[in-house]
Amino acid sequence: MPAPGLVMGGVLGLQCGAALTTRLYPAVGPAGVVTLRLCIAAVILTALWRPGLRWDRTTLGIAATAGTLLTVHHVSYYEAVDRLPLGAATTMEFLGPFAIALFGSRRTIDLLWACLAAAGVVLLSHSGIPLDAAGLACGALAGCCWGGYILVGKRLAERVPDGRGLALAVAWGSLLSLPYGIAQAGTKLLAPTTLALAAVVAVLSSVLPYTFHLEALRRLPPRTFGVLTSLEPAVGALLGLLVLGQHLAVPQWAGVLAVALAAIGATRTPNRGVESAPENTPEEEGAPREPASARVTKGAGSP
Repeated sequence: MPAPGLVMGGVLGLQCGAALTTRLYPAVGPAGVVTLRLCIAAVILTALWRPGLRWDRTTLGIAATAGTLLTVHHVSYYEAVDRLPLGAATTMEFLGPFAIALFGSRRTIDLLWACLAAAGVVLLSHSGIPLDAAGLACGALAGCCWGGYILVGKRLAERVPDGRGLALAVAWGSLLSLPYGIAQAGTKLLAPTTLALAAVVAVLSSVLPYTFHLEALRRLPPRTFGVLTSLEPAVGALLGLLVLGQHLAVPQWAGVLAVALAAIGATRTPNRGVESAPENTPEEEGAPREPASARVTKGAGSP
């Protein structure tokens, strides 16, 4: 599957899973949802990949950092979903990937896209249907963690060429979430109907999306990956309306679309520095390979 298809498949899985979790909130609350989702996903991924622990300290540290960011992201995002319409929570969460998309860019046009995104957030949070301030703060924290995970996940994908790194990261995250979930839900976590629905949520929201995203991160730079998720706020708002009956006022819909358009614009705007560089090496275009000695000499000054 092409890398953009992997990213969009992950977006759909995440939002469908988030919509389903609203049925679990009355039973186990946001903390219980996070614990069940991560623990079930950890069991599935560990069984599939059998990661082990025979890695160097740097790789283990990267996996642990990724798992920690995932856990904090899940907790804050589901606390936001519990307080806000799905589209509003997802829009706030998306600010993290959008920041990654703009990170390092010094073009004036990108400042305009950032202003459009900021206007979208203002429209979302200060017009139409009143939104919970704590929910908005949780959504913003989720965005920060999601942006951090994109950067750390890229490093993890580069160091571990398969799903073992993701399995270890999710396993670590599930251990971190256990005290929080048990404290809020207790034995309700073990109810058969709850476990069955949580298993569906874990597959839709964790196993498939994070597997897809990690594979996409192997092929894409973090900036491109961050912006390819630009339709996530709109997908969340539509699912919230169609599946959950959650309504937003017209100015708030405009805010969701403004954030999505800003992200699309930040990606589609040509970067002259990038465009001037050749897309493919001679080897990729089928040109004859240079002798190894020539390639070593030419690359001797490279980092």
